[in-house]
Amino acid sequence: MAIYAVVETKLEGKLRLVARGKVRDVYELDSESLLFVATDRISAYDVIMKNGIPQKGALLTALSSHWFTYLTSQIPSLRTHFLSSSVPSSIPLDETERAQLARRSMRVRRLQIYPIEAIVRGYITGSAWAEYRKTGTVHGTPMPEGLQESEELPEPVFTPSTKAEVGGKDENISKEKAAEIIGVDAAKNIEQLSLELYKKAAAYARSAGIIIADTKFEFGFDPADPSTVILVDEVLTPDSSRFWPADAYAVGKTQDSFDKQFLRDWLTREGLKGKEGVEMPLEIVARTYEKYVEAYERLTGSKWQTQ
Repeated sequence: MAIYAVVETKLEGKLRLVARGKVRDVYELDSESLLFVATDRISAYDVIMKNGIPQKGALLTALSSHWFTYLTSQIPSLRTHFLSSSVPSSIPLDETERAQLARRSMRVRRLQIYPIEAIVRGYITGSAWAEYRKTGTVHGTPMPEGLQESEELPEPVFTPSTKAEVGGKDENISKEKAAEIIGVDAAKNIEQLSLELYKKAAAYARSAGIIIADTKFEFGFDPADPSTVILVDEVLTPDSSRFWPADAYAVGKTQDSFDKQFLRDWLTREGLKGKEGVEMPLEIVARTYEKYVEAYERLTGSKWQTQ
């Protein structure tokens, strides 16, 4: 594992910083494209940890690139914001700056982003399980009676949430509320595409021994063609998904996972859930890194190269 984590990039005078999210630093390349830089920051329960996971950003970028390629091969009509995973050589970066960006950068189309997160759940777990136990619903929609924790749902369900600013909290919302926010047509298109993407990805992952319990997609549009929904941001990574090992799956309990659920569980055990300024101990950093690497290697069939 790398000696240090890149928790913030600094390119003063080289590129204009457009936004700094929970994980990504976004820079302007030109009027039509941006540079997405996945740092090693990690968040849980909508709070960014004080320290990062070395190489996490490079892992997320490599896995997202893999999924963009696979999904566009399976859904020919799919449009994405992804252009390339290389940093333009024309940018006058010094050696330190290029090292910051190496393997963790994506050049993407500049688009308008829909202000919702498109969550698809194939299994009942997490906040959906907590709601179901209280009310028998998920995002306000009635679910079949008698479901157990981690059980596969009869059909994957689209369960949107708001997209909070850094420091804010995402809120689960109904499909009707999502339609109020972004419009009926956009909401319908996003729901249909999200479910199609999930089903394609879930089948692929299952063949690699991984269950995708749920995942989050984000979408945007080109103002010149607002009717076309475009897949953006990261795709099907351990940051945006719950990955479970298929060979250890059992209904009625919390599952082992290849994602940051390991970190969430530690925060909960230590009474640190939702608290700011938490520094992860080295053991948690190392174990989280190992989970991300295993997910990458299973899903891509490639050995992760540390350098």
